[in-house]
Amino acid sequence: MMSEKLKNIPTDRKLYAFELDDVLYPYQDYILQIYYLFGSFYEFIEGTVKANDLAHFMKKVYMHHGEDMVFDAAKEVYGIDEKYKENLERLKANGILPLRLELYEEAKQLLLSLLEKGKQICVLTKGNPVEQLNKLKFFEWGALEQYRKSIKIYFVDELLHQQIDIIPYLAEEFTVNEEDIFVVH
Repeated sequence: MMSEKLKNIPTDRKLYAFELDDVLYPYQDYILQIYYLFGSFYEFIEGTVKANDLAHFMKKVYMHHGEDMVFDAAKEVYGIDEKYKENLERLKANGILPLRLELYEEAKQLLLSLLEKGKQICVLTKGNPVEQLNKLKFFEWGALEQYRKSIKIYFVDELLHQQIDIIPYLAEEFTVNEEDIFVVH
């Protein structure tokens, strides 16, 4: 399946800044593995519910009601103590995934094509920087592996917190004009 955000990308820019979640890869591939890890952790600690049952329930809530509802629904249905919410958040930030995260095939092809044309690429991502870096550790880069270290990562929330205007900052960092930057988010 392809991220709709990758369609009709102009190829005449010098710098391309991509968000991670649901642009380069499907976010649900990450969060569902986190739910599995949480289910395993909870079963090991409490022993009151099977890991697969809890993970399946969390997936169902996520798919139908969104991520913000997952913990509260699990807490209500399974009697999970509020103290375990912190464990879920820690797993989201630092969890060691059992499976690699696959980039959308179209994302791989697009990035490879842009890099082969001499275009510059960066990741410009929102959210918890620790979590976003954790996701990157589990990406299956494939043919992009040779370029991975040249792709810089920028955290929107940190830049905004420092009151940095993002596009001019990227233009200066990459020595391009602002109009030569294309952001995909």
